[in-house]
Amino acid sequence: MYTLTGPATSEREIRKSRFATIAAPVHDEAEARRFIAENSFADATHNCWAWRIGADYRFSDDGEPGGTAGKPILQAIEGQDIDRVAVLVTRWFGGVKLGTGGLARAYGGSAAECLRMAEKQPVVAMTSVELPVGFSDLALVEARLAAFDGLLIDARDFTAEGADFRLRVPEAEARALADLVRELTHGRSLARFPDEEADESRGDEGTRGATGR
Repeated sequence: MYTLTGPATSEREIRKSRFATIAAPVHDEAEARRFIAENSFADATHNCWAWRIGADYRFSDDGEPGGTAGKPILQAIEGQDIDRVAVLVTRWFGGVKLGTGGLARAYGGSAAECLRMAEKQPVVAMTSVELPVGFSDLALVEARLAAFDGLLIDARDFTAEGADFRLRVPEAEARALADLVRELTHGRSLARFPDEEADESRGDEGTRGATGR
């Protein structure tokens, strides 16, 4: 499975209609919808799109006949094993109707062409980290977080004692991050892993259910 390293664009003309495609990596539904809203053209005939993030996906035909635009875009994403991506294909109608089959080929082909040209990288499994840091350690911890490979800072909320960080880090590096922060702060800051705690909770519930039968 792959994702894009950054935005990619392509454009082509099919029977006098102009099709412009833009694709970009996204991390969640909110980011995907924001990307689509920011890159849609008000003067276009149709702004059709699809996004996929893990098992979640959405698509839109934006006024084209059902199944002729959004779904072919999604199929182009799936056909190239790409995840965490949003693709927007914008059409300016040129006066020649393409028919349902022609539309599906135009939208799916435009998306596939853009994704083929895009730079890609393997998907790295990420895990969430919650990290409270006191004011006395904040500058040092922030400096080390900035240099930590693959780490993403989703939020930094200040509190009376310091700041609460919400991070995403590659699963393979999660424990190394926790150890680093504990050593830097002499045990004052301890990382929490909400994803692991949720998995353990579901596992406990499953065990109880099996015992009860």
